[in-house]
Amino acid sequence: MLGIGPMARLSGLTAKALRHYDRVGLLRPAAVEESTGIRRYADTQLPAARLIFRLRSVDVPLDEIRRCLAADDESVVREVLLAHRTKLESRLARITGDLHDIAHFLNDGLDHPMTDKKPPVEMSPEDERRLAIWLFNSVWDLMETEERTRDDDDRMLHMAHASRYHWGQVGAPVNRARGEWQCSRVYALLRRPEPCLHHAQRVLDICQEYGIADFDLAFAYEALARGHAVAGDSEMARDMTERALRAAEDIAEDGERKIVLDDLETIPGQPRFW
Repeated sequence: MLGIGPMARLSGLTAKALRHYDRVGLLRPAAVEESTGIRRYADTQLPAARLIFRLRSVDVPLDEIRRCLAADDESVVREVLLAHRTKLESRLARITGDLHDIAHFLNDGLDHPMTDKKPPVEMSPEDERRLAIWLFNSVWDLMETEERTRDDDDRMLHMAHASRYHWGQVGAPVNRARGEWQCSRVYALLRRPEPCLHHAQRVLDICQEYGIADFDLAFAYEALARGHAVAGDSEMARDMTERALRAAEDIAEDGERKIVLDDLETIPGQPRFW
């Protein structure tokens, strides 16, 4: 058993912090002497105390720390840290924007216009849907162009992201999944595995979150297989291809199943599976 002083020294926390975490129920001592109120901690509580110290050192909220302690799983800690990093990056972006405006105010006076965060043109949902479709189809035309230039590659990439953005505003989950798939395919064509796999995983995430199966689920695995092939990981590419094949078995329409099977044959470095 450790007193509060030794517990503080070994964990990195202060005695004041340990008393606070006891009061809020985050880390209660193993025992408290009734006559003196002295707190005693078991040495088995040290890992939890050290985890609290590390997470609080980067300002992870107490509720998220409580979640990590309850789960006792490194994957949960990683998930919490990734989410917290995103929040900090967003906060940094806001601060950077504020510093940018302050610099203009100091140099150009307070009459300098602030950053306009409103879109310059308001579109109706139907207009935005038509734009998303036009961008998607235009990207497909560029993907099929044999003599693409570097400028064409840039247009193809930016239009794919623009299409996905507008589907995110007015589309259903299946439209968002297909937009992510197209971004993944564009990055595959450009031989850029990291963003290719990122968008492929988003296709699968959306399908799983909204219960989308059939044609789109098979293509989620196809995108992952293609991304791993571009990355040079033939084992993962084969695994994802096999998952795509299993998903293709559940496609209701024969014609759509054939589209998936034909597309899987174009994945570089993969043998025929059928």
